Amino acid sequence: MVDSLSRRQAQRITLAAQGFNRRRPATPSPRHLHAVMRDIGVLQIDTVNVFSRSHYMPMFSRLGAYDTGTFDDLMFRADGDYVEYWAHAATLVPVADWSLWNFRMEANRAKYGETAGKWVAENAATMQWVRDELAARGPLRPAEIEDDSHQGARGPWWDWNRVKLALEYMFMFGDVAVAGRRGFERRYGLTEHVIPEQHRGAPVAKDDAIRELMSRALASYGVATTADLADYYRVPVAAATKALADLRDAGTAIPTYVEGWQRNGKPIMAWRHHEAAIARSVPPAVLLTPFDPLVWFRDRAARLYDFDYRIEIYTPSHKREFGYYSLPILADGDIVGRVDLKADRARSTLLVQSAWWECPEDRRHAPAVAEELRLAARWQGLEALSVSSWGSATADLRAALPGAARHDRQE
Repeated sequence: MVDSLSRRQAQRITLAAQGFNRRRPATPSPRHLHAVMRDIGVLQIDTVNVFSRSHYMPMFSRLGAYDTGTFDDLMFRADGDYVEYWAHAATLVPVADWSLWNFRMEANRAKYGETAGKWVAENAATMQWVRDELAARGPLRPAEIEDDSHQGARGPWWDWNRVKLALEYMFMFGDVAVAGRRGFERRYGLTEHVIPEQHRGAPVAKDDAIRELMSRALASYGVATTADLADYYRVPVAAATKALADLRDAGTAIPTYVEGWQRNGKPIMAWRHHEAAIARSVPPAVLLTPFDPLVWFRDRAARLYDFDYRIEIYTPSHKREFGYYSLPILADGDIVGRVDLKADRARSTLLVQSAWWECPEDRRHAPAVAEELRLAARWQGLEALSVSSWGSATADLRAALPGAARHDRQE
């Protein structure tokens, strides 16, 4: 027997699974940050900082204004509960899950290691030298590792030098781990110096690890297709399919059809987590990073919210449709628009560079979105707001922000 859900029900199930059904706390604490991580499982790291770095945003979306210093201490502390790895893209994951990723570390070693990868094979001496430095000196930033014999030599990735490349390969292989950051620069240490011994125990077998990851992904989405779940932790679709069959047999994954989820005119089979619940309440308006798990898989965002998104930071300014780094707007359980924000710290002003509704009826959300923009400004320590005239939502936001300044469109 196959269940069926309306599109609206699927949206509300997803919001509950992602933690948007809880009231924002008056004073977010580490306990609340941990709760968000339990809901979403993995937090993608991104360097763009025009408004806020992406990894700070999912907590703001769910908790409201919180202390990012508390986040840094919790997430990037060398002996903390979280560590970085390639779990989706560059992400933060529970340190207790280190052994769960052994299958990916081994796959990376098979693909890039000395017996398969040209760079690693040709630079074995550099790899050993870096390993010896970390063994002797403990965790280090790349800049702290000096190798006179390779000074100035460059590798193929983003013009990184050989030491940086060696560290990145060793990180993929699980030989080193990230021991915190200084600013946004990583410190690397040998895994045995960073990951507690109890988390470096017997590696989890590949099939068991993927089954566990698919179970977690389904819990984090509530309802999803096989492709959605495979993307969550970047697992091959074939492996995800096998794992979901096991989860179906165990009663964890329930076959489900969702209204409107089709491919080539035929319904797509989806999966509902056996404990999935429909959110009874949802926030009036929320700003999302484009790397929030709610929308990071573009196929799913289009299917669930009829929301077509692409990042335009690499698009020439005169060709941008919505702005440099627009943030999706969630309101009343649906994606209703997008807003391009910039923190002008010199003038202590949050600039609304552009704002757009997905459809004209979404303008009714302007007061709630305006309130969320005020909160975003306070969270970033900015004293004022200024709204441009670029976009279908700017006039409505100007009306809902009577004290805000005005500025012309800026590229």
